[in-house]
Amino acid sequence: MWCKNCNRETEDERCELCGSVTEQDIPYEVFWCDECKVPIIKAANSIDKNICTLCNGNTTYLCADLRPVFPEERLLLEIIGAKPFAYHDKAIWASNNRYYIDGKVKLITTSFYKKNSPKVIRELLDQYSVQNDYLYFNQSIERFIKANQDRLNYLKDEAFAFIQSAAEKYPHESIVLSFSGGKDSTVTADLAARALSDPSLVHIFGDTTLEFPLTMEYAQRFRKNNPKAIFKVAKNKEQNFYKVCEDIGPPARMLRWCCSMFKTGPITRVLNSMYRDRDILTFYGIRKCESVSRSKYNRIEDNAEAVKIQKQKVASPIFYWKDIDIWLYILGEQIDFNDAYRLGYDRVGCWCCPNNNERAQFLSQIYMPEQAERWRNFLVDFAKRIGKPDAEVYVDTGKWKARQGGNGVVAAEDVKIKFTNCTAEENAKIYKLNKPVDDSFIQLFNPFGRIAPELGRKLINETIVIDIKTNVPILSIQPFSQDGYDFAVKVKTLNVAKHDDLQRMVGYQVRKFNACRKCLKCESLCKFGAISVYGDTYLINEQKCKRCKMCVTAKYLDGGCLMDKYLKTKD
Repeated sequence: MWCKNCNRETEDERCELCGSVTEQDIPYEVFWCDECKVPIIKAANSIDKNICTLCNGNTTYLCADLRPVFPEERLLLEIIGAKPFAYHDKAIWASNNRYYIDGKVKLITTSFYKKNSPKVIRELLDQYSVQNDYLYFNQSIERFIKANQDRLNYLKDEAFAFIQSAAEKYPHESIVLSFSGGKDSTVTADLAARALSDPSLVHIFGDTTLEFPLTMEYAQRFRKNNPKAIFKVAKNKEQNFYKVCEDIGPPARMLRWCCSMFKTGPITRVLNSMYRDRDILTFYGIRKCESVSRSKYNRIEDNAEAVKIQKQKVASPIFYWKDIDIWLYILGEQIDFNDAYRLGYDRVGCWCCPNNNERAQFLSQIYMPEQAERWRNFLVDFAKRIGKPDAEVYVDTGKWKARQGGNGVVAAEDVKIKFTNCTAEENAKIYKLNKPVDDSFIQLFNPFGRIAPELGRKLINETIVIDIKTNVPILSIQPFSQDGYDFAVKVKTLNVAKHDDLQRMVGYQVRKFNACRKCLKCESLCKFGAISVYGDTYLINEQKCKRCKMCVTAKYLDGGCLMDKYLKTKD
């Protein structure tokens, strides 16, 4: 047997190290019973995988994973690919762009979505939705649950054991549930509350300000239906998404600054306000099959490089679940969920996320026409501003999603570290700044040691930084005048073996001073809670800073500032 939590073999049904229910490390697949019209989840090497659990008839392999198609999406499928109610009495499931209608494949390509305008489709949906009902769908789902009851029981038992084991050393008040309003976090929250027999666990909802309206409705409904749950909302009230897009460009697949600024950062602030220096356990709805990057995670993570928000251990009860497992649990346990899934969305993060596929964009044009039009207009204007020859094609073909760096963006100048070597002093560089040296600039050097302005030469406003361990001066900081620079600072390295290494880290802090857009990544990175961004000021608390240098080390933050990644340009 195999414990996926510990990634080790064991002979017992429960791992002797973590207590999790073990299973053979084999894939699960979906089979179809043509007699019962139901998908059946079976282990790929199961000897009875071709036998229906309801009628004992023969089954055939269908696919690796599935999700249910609700009547609302079924009606949309009928409008664009057949005629209204053509599949009213058929079991319909989907996987990516493949629909399985009573087990028969119907491929829906992007060309199907472009046959009619979103406006026409919206009018037809309004016309026929009154006649649409759940009668056959509910009967089909009842068969699905009954056919896969053993799988559901296993999923619950294994997840409960994992949660109880992971939470064993944590008081319940130090356990957090990351709640996004999506199906995965919904299932995770329900599993944790039941496994720990505690309906009053802390739920943190990251309101990115880019949520689907139906997500906000569901979050309100969840709070109402779970009155004992402690429900905290994390929201960046200081930033406006469109204004940030104007400044540094829209997020792209490799440039998703929005996650730090509107999700991770605000959640970090809530955690810091609630727990300060206490260690916490956070249950996430992360699943291995969602992406290549997530497939590299562990089910339990406390590694500083893997965890986006420090001071927490992250545990993922549904890490090995597939989509069909998620829906088996939701439908089998009759859990309320986000109604966006009924419309056909297969993920409900930010509605304008660059990771959304064409199908999701098409759905938003139907169900969120005003927001979709505003976003497209912005993208077209941005494309023109950065010099794209055919802006509308650039946007409509999705090429904006592959954008990399700050080419054409004025703000890109702020991440370029410009300096000259001082001709009068060895190991001294004169850095160009975009505003005068002030206290906020000086405190950026707290990670290097103790700031000692009293040791500097007062006539030139010099500040000295002293190494904490050796009590020896290592940096001299001095406001400076330099031809061609409106504002400048001279930084000299002292009494160190590797002057270039220290100056490189100094450059990182210069970049922060010039380019900080309050993305909040640094707040999330610091496990001691020493970094904070308030108003337009980046602050490092001298008492909290442990001089670990994570915030100035390329291993943890390339270039010392996330803006370097988002705004870097090719020469």
